[in-house]
Amino acid sequence: QVQLVESGGGLVQAGGSLRLSCGASTSASIIHEMGWYRQAPGNERELVARIISGGSINYADSVKGRFTISRDNAENRVYLQMDSLKPEDTAVYYCNGVRFTIPRQYYWGQGTQVTVSS
Repeated sequence: QVQLVESGGGLVQAGGSLRLSCGASTSASIIHEMGWYRQAPGNERELVARIISGGSINYADSVKGRFTISRDNAENRVYLQMDSLKPEDTAVYYCNGVRFTIPRQYYWGQGTQVTVSS
């Protein structure tokens, strides 16, 4: 069983930056895809960014140019650098991992709150 633990959330003013970190309890090399999702009150959970083994990266349109996802397999970690934060980025951010087994295996962290004040 893979466990994911997030850190780095908090309160920041609009225009500020935060860096989220997610550590995996197992070798990150067996987790084929790692990413970040977020969920604001009253909204569904949505993809923020994901990175697939081999380097393919996807971002939500709303964060392109402001957020950067990166992965360190040696440290079993994935990061989300968030710059130029906006109040609408306020949400609980969840780390996600996917193993491309049959069937696929999905793992989630407990979530970390990000609050952006105007």
